[in-house]
Amino acid sequence: MKPNNEWPDEAEGLLLVRAFLSLPPDKRRLVLKFADELVRAQDRHEEKTEASPT
Repeated sequence: MKPNNEWPDEAEGLLLVRAFLSLPPDKRRLVLKFADELVRAQDRHEEKTEASPT
């Protein structure tokens, strides 16, 4: 059982969405660009892991 001081995952997600939407458009673009770069880096890392012989 979770301690009382922890937010459920759904509430944390909603807080993140609300914070994102409260940003000005130029800052939103930066956040989206950063998230896109993280996904691409993770994809490249996974491709390297799959390609390496084990």
